[in-house]
Amino acid sequence: MPNPLHAVITQTEQVILGKPRQIRLALACLLARGHLLIEDLPGVGKTMLAHALAKTLGLQFQRIQFTSDMLPADILGVSIYQRDTGEFKFHAGPIFAQMILADEVNRATPKTQSALLEAMEEQQVTSEGETRPLPVPFFVIATQNPTNQIGTFPLPESQLDRFLMRIQLGYPDAQAERGLLAGVERRDLIAKLAPQMETAELLALQQQVKQVFVSPALLDYVQAILRHSRESARYVHGLSPRAGLSLLASARAWALLDGRSAVMPEDIQAVLPGVTSHRLQSVQDVQISDGDKLARELIEAVAIP
Repeated sequence: MPNPLHAVITQTEQVILGKPRQIRLALACLLARGHLLIEDLPGVGKTMLAHALAKTLGLQFQRIQFTSDMLPADILGVSIYQRDTGEFKFHAGPIFAQMILADEVNRATPKTQSALLEAMEEQQVTSEGETRPLPVPFFVIATQNPTNQIGTFPLPESQLDRFLMRIQLGYPDAQAERGLLAGVERRDLIAKLAPQMETAELLALQQQVKQVFVSPALLDYVQAILRHSRESARYVHGLSPRAGLSLLASARAWALLDGRSAVMPEDIQAVLPGVTSHRLQSVQDVQISDGDKLARELIEAVAIP
């Protein structure tokens, strides 16, 4: 594993205890130039993970707390008339940062959700006829409350598909929870974190992900997974071509995290639950929280070529 990535993971694990797989998935999502959705109960460390990654990677960070009365201009920015010059001046919103924490994104109305997701997709913001590029790298971590909670506006499938991965943190195990209870306050730890990587290094690694080799046999494996999801009576809809591209990009990033220049079948299986859990739905109307189970069934059903 390259030293910068190893240092990033090691430092983040000092803050987010007992969640090495989730940290690696979040970092793989960033390296693959995607966006991350974390759906879980309040208080399990979703916000802390975003803060820790931003500090460790040395990225400009903004947290946006979504509410039902939030407007798109609260995210994107607005032009304000300047009396001294007689002109309108654009005041950039919090979206103009390298890492965004979209906290409780499903508490905002669909109109406001769409404003965020358009910026994620286009990597730019258009306001009053002028297009403004967003910073690079640009990475959104959105947190989502369980949809059975009061006051939520569920993200439709087309908007869920904009996220490269969806993960859950879950409760910590006994050892990790003991460390949290007996250790230093997490916010104090985050305040002391030092950047372990330059922005130029991160951008170079994102480019390096694209160069990770995928053999024709592994392309066959990915196509077999996609085909099975579409032909199986188990799922409402099969995986889209975008899902296939997301799976490949994530597997390349996972291989790079292990210091390898070629993808192995285990890389595809490691990232498959994160990539497909918000894209697969059972015909038996299984809740989205069971997406990991559906992904495991998909792994078991498709043989490695």
